[in-house]
Amino acid sequence: MARLEDVPQPTRDVVQNVPCPDFGTAPFVTGPNLAQRRIAIVSSAALIRRGDKPFPFGSGECRFVAADTAPGDLLISHVSINFDRNGWQRDINVVFPIDRLREMAADGEIGGVADTHYTVMGSTDPAAMDEAVDQIEGQLRQERIDSVLLTPV
Repeated sequence: MARLEDVPQPTRDVVQNVPCPDFGTAPFVTGPNLAQRRIAIVSSAALIRRGDKPFPFGSGECRFVAADTAPGDLLISHVSINFDRNGWQRDINVVFPIDRLREMAADGEIGGVADTHYTVMGSTDPAAMDEAVDQIEGQLRQERIDSVLLTPV
């Protein structure tokens, strides 16, 4: 993650002035206890399998990532001058916390880990992602996933 003081001034001004909603302390959704939920990861790191075509800049597509994909087979195709890849290079869980979810499932903290996870290009206008959202939602329903862990990059 880039430090704010290292981000170029025009971008820094935008980031500092983005309004942040206040969600309070009450959950805005209902559902089973966390220990009963199956969880999928949705990452904006534009993850690709080694050898796959990178996400084009501004792409609204999503790609599916199988839970059993070997960490060494995943690459980041996210493009941003503000993204520091050092953490990812040391530990895949920085942007794709699959090992942490597996540990939580083994400890009974969550009900399980999805077979499929999802990735999009983070530097994309959300208005271009309607089709990707529909694809993700459809697959989540098919696998009976009731929670997602968002990992913004």
